[in-house]
Amino acid sequence: MSRLVKWLEDYVLPVANRLGQVRWLVALRDAFISLMPITIAGSLAVLIKSLITAAKVHLGWNTFAFAMQPLVSISDLVWRGTFSLYACFFALALGYQLAKNFEGNRLAAAIVSLSSFSLSIANYAKVRFHGESVVIKSAFDISQFSTTGLFTAILFGSLGFAIYYACYKARFMLHLSTNLPHAEQAAFDSLIPAMVSIFSIGGINYLFQVATGNYFGDWLLTTIQIPLVKWGQGFGTVLLVTLMVQVFWFFGINGLGVLSPILDSIWLTAQNGNITAATSGKVPPYVWVRGSFDVFAWFGGAGGTLMLIVAILVFSKRSDYRTIAKITLAPGIFNIGEPILLGLPVVLNPVYLIPFLLTPVVNVAFSYWVSVMGLVNPVQVAVPSIMPPIIGPFLACNYDWRAIVLSIIDMLIAFAIWSPFVIAADKIADTNNPKTFFTTQF
Repeated sequence: MSRLVKWLEDYVLPVANRLGQVRWLVALRDAFISLMPITIAGSLAVLIKSLITAAKVHLGWNTFAFAMQPLVSISDLVWRGTFSLYACFFALALGYQLAKNFEGNRLAAAIVSLSSFSLSIANYAKVRFHGESVVIKSAFDISQFSTTGLFTAILFGSLGFAIYYACYKARFMLHLSTNLPHAEQAAFDSLIPAMVSIFSIGGINYLFQVATGNYFGDWLLTTIQIPLVKWGQGFGTVLLVTLMVQVFWFFGINGLGVLSPILDSIWLTAQNGNITAATSGKVPPYVWVRGSFDVFAWFGGAGGTLMLIVAILVFSKRSDYRTIAKITLAPGIFNIGEPILLGLPVVLNPVYLIPFLLTPVVNVAFSYWVSVMGLVNPVQVAVPSIMPPIIGPFLACNYDWRAIVLSIIDMLIAFAIWSPFVIAADKIADTNNPKTFFTTQF
């Protein structure tokens, strides 16, 4: 055990520290996080529409469904204003967060990032007219503004900001009187850097179109984004990412924070694809998405530590462990794992290394194959990360009662894995701190 921990400290921990210090990755993570209101609002619209549809189809509540049609229409509007424009919002958020981390003009950077993204997607739309496909030029296909264009937003939003920031830091700008109001001065300072950036991105896209005959955004979609998302559906990929999150957390580094650029770029894209399909009444195309990790593996926080808390309350006889478990139970129910991870602690505790790594991996493996076999709906609604177990999976899987059963089985598996190590921790503590005539160690 000590050799394993030493190896992880020598080879894995330095990588995690370096990744956590890359400002672009931090900005990418924060951009995804900042869009949570949009994500939750769009998902709530899907839940409302699905509930009304289920009441009509499965319960025969036709009158109720008719009366709720205005609410369905409102939900459709909310979805079009949130998920259907996700990539646009993300381009804005990415530019803002990059400027925040690199200490630039945040508003100007956000605008440049959005403009760079818009320049890079096809300016035509295909529609069906009397059974034939018709191309409309000088028009945007709204699907490109959804998660379909996410990788284009990441690449060109970042590139546009990089060019803008290089000019800005080089003081390549108009030097005007300092007596101008701050807003005007900031706008003039950003004028030339923004123009250089936007024209540079426009030139890159033009040259790419001349050389290949395709729009850069379309090429990114077909050659990078779609293959990456499909790669993320592989069993080995899902397990590897799960394990890496746990390894980082064991050393006190927020694994979700370090790997969120990967998790969100690949699996959040897939999740938004499922949400879009559910809104349109289609079958969700992806088995495993970003929310699948949360509802089927990380209940109580990373490591499925809610079941560690329960195991301590059931088996542990140490008063200090039980006190910590009682204090951390309420946060654990709402998937806040830091109190138990740092308070017990689990972090850097060799006794809990094996269950901490093993529990999420086993839960993910079991839930993955259950989902592949079609025994439970895939996650197709984004729910807040603080949603308690059982309720969260039920909502995330679009009111599928089988998700409740799967969630309970996952928690029982986690409980079975954690329990022997909780009992062992008590015995180790008794051995290391023996009771004597003069003192009693707990």
